[in-house]
Amino acid sequence: MIELFFAVAFSAMPLTLYVPPIRSLNLFVESLVNLLRQTTAYTHRVFPRLRTAVSRLLSNYSTSRRM
Repeated sequence: MIELFFAVAFSAMPLTLYVPPIRSLNLFVESLVNLLRQTTAYTHRVFPRLRTAVSRLLSNYSTSRRM
């Protein structure tokens, strides 16, 4: 059982490199919130156009398959 514990602990150790230190966590979270805010505004603008384009492509594809 102790071998399993050490195997999991040492395999998870490289993952700690991706987690920022506590002193810069606030800046990290602020950057993520800012990125999310920007992408949300972009997504709400693009999604209706994308849905319309895909529906037009699928309708053209389905009508061409019927012939």
